[in-house]
Amino acid sequence: MELLKLIYLVIIFNVLCVVRLATSARWSHSAMLNPDYRLLWSPGPGPQDITFEVQVRTLGYVGFGFSKDGRMAGSDLVIGWVHQGQVHLQDRHVKDSPGSSIDREPEVDPSQDYQLLLGYENDTHTVLRFRRRLDTCDNHDIPITNDTMRIIWAYDKNEPIGGSIGPKSLPLLDKATRGTQSLYLVQRADQDAPGPEETARVWELRNPSVEPPAHGESLYWCKVFRIPSLTRKHHLIRYEPLQGITGSKGLQHVVLYECRDSPQVAKLVDTPGRQCYEPHMPSLTCNTVVASWARGSEGFSFPPEAGYPLDPSSSRYYLLETHFTSPSDGSNAAMDGSGLRLYYTPELRRHDAGVISIGMDPNWRHIIPPGQQRVVSSGHCVSECTRQAFPHNGINMFAVVMKTHRIGKRVALKHIRSGIEQAPIAADDNLDADYQEYRKLVVPAKILPGDHLIAECTYNSSSRSAITLGGLTSREETCLVMGLYYPKQRSLAACHSLPSLPTVWHSLGIQELIPDSNPVRIAAPPELAGMTLEARLRSYDWDNKFQTFQEATVKGSFIPLCRTAQSTLLPGTDKDSRYPYISKHYQRSQIDQCNYRRYSTEGGWPGGTPIMELDDNHIGGAARSKLPRSNSPAVEESLGLSRFNSANSLYTNVKSVVFLVTPALLIWFNR
Repeated sequence: MELLKLIYLVIIFNVLCVVRLATSARWSHSAMLNPDYRLLWSPGPGPQDITFEVQVRTLGYVGFGFSKDGRMAGSDLVIGWVHQGQVHLQDRHVKDSPGSSIDREPEVDPSQDYQLLLGYENDTHTVLRFRRRLDTCDNHDIPITNDTMRIIWAYDKNEPIGGSIGPKSLPLLDKATRGTQSLYLVQRADQDAPGPEETARVWELRNPSVEPPAHGESLYWCKVFRIPSLTRKHHLIRYEPLQGITGSKGLQHVVLYECRDSPQVAKLVDTPGRQCYEPHMPSLTCNTVVASWARGSEGFSFPPEAGYPLDPSSSRYYLLETHFTSPSDGSNAAMDGSGLRLYYTPELRRHDAGVISIGMDPNWRHIIPPGQQRVVSSGHCVSECTRQAFPHNGINMFAVVMKTHRIGKRVALKHIRSGIEQAPIAADDNLDADYQEYRKLVVPAKILPGDHLIAECTYNSSSRSAITLGGLTSREETCLVMGLYYPKQRSLAACHSLPSLPTVWHSLGIQELIPDSNPVRIAAPPELAGMTLEARLRSYDWDNKFQTFQEATVKGSFIPLCRTAQSTLLPGTDKDSRYPYISKHYQRSQIDQCNYRRYSTEGGWPGGTPIMELDDNHIGGAARSKLPRSNSPAVEESLGLSRFNSANSLYTNVKSVVFLVTPALLIWFNR
């Protein structure tokens, strides 16, 4: 009898644990990977863990994973499904080898590094919740770092044949609905809505109906908005995409710029807008990035100690830039109704937040040779500029957005203080030009007066046969890091640099130009005399002289351009400068708890902090759980579940069991 009582107590405990599991999911982040595939995730529960849930409109199998470059070849996948009341979860991978990966079936890993937490079906959806380490130390798994992660997803109406893990058991992936999406999984802004203690007002910036571009083409559309009627300064505390963005095909990113008052800007307020980069059109004085949304982004909340000032006495106009690409599947799409929703409050926070731009000034002197796997460009914010502009106690940078165009692959914001290289403020080793939004730094970076900052960008120009010049359009390139910080200083808005003209000449083997020539012509050396600069750029032997060019541009002189919000230069800063002397370079940590090194970009890149502290969490075979599925028609459709509690349907069913079974067991137990 005592044994039976113990068994029933264990049953009650287990049922209550399931209820706890089902109701404790409070997700930090979510993303719609397509209209039928929802991803939710949170860091934890341990400091080196991450937990995911997928809610997918299918009763077949579901795939989720990571890729280095968005291709299926070399990807790391987890495959899950529910069959006859049993939940299956398999850690798989696709070999990165020559040949087509479309027909290559993902193989089951020898080491199963995903832990199944929950799984069930209803009439329409499959829901799977699972956990893994950020770095599993498995060569078949891709570590999750602060870099841009390429998410791959797939689902099919069919389940694997017989639930087998053998070859040919998985329906071919080319028959499944699948895709890829870039996301920040780790350095991601909090998504807390304004609290009840703050009086939050809403300002919606919506795009008008604009004819979409032709198939395969892109459109950059710019519309100017006037600030709401305010009598005093307010603080912007959060922004998020309008509903039109989240499910719309073709939208790539939306950027909100603060403008300087000018007649050109003011006259665009009551118009539908215009294309952003029309030739022969005067550029608008809108350069400060206030908000940046990219596909997959949820928005951004400012830290509780700071808000971005919306002040009618300083800036009355804001420009919304929308990048729209015609869908590749030929479907109809439009950008009308897309835009941003801004939350602002009259209750000022402790600090005004500011934005500073650091990097290479967009200009033709920024030259990227063709046909190269790796080209490095550096833009400097010199110590004299920070010494003049920053307050005595420095500034605290809490978020950054890294901007390149099509061929940018890596960006790092380096930090030099008194000749000693600090841990980089931020870096991304896997940049995606179509996914660039503000990423939140876990710990704000302290930047003091006299510090030297370097935005270092790495490009891959192997697909281009002609040089790429710096500029604002997507055909050109850029190297910029926008940093959100507090407290806001009024002296410095853009801290850029440009290679000096002698550096450009030297990098191309030019000794002297003919003064006032138009087009610009070369005077010396004699073998180049009379050649135009444009012809020299086209005819230069990049294959054999690239290293000479690279060394000249990295070590050569540059001109600092330290601009105020009024586009004037700080006095005495525009003098020829060179790469700063570094007496002690930053050294990555040598801690290596795996057989190979994988490092997080947080707190130091490349490799400042080890991504994980590994314990033995390897299990053999394919993970399976006998958690029950639900086929009740009353179960709520998964896609409608709350982002903060995606397990309501399971909770409802299990709670009913608890309420029915527990009293009977307790009565029996106490008889």
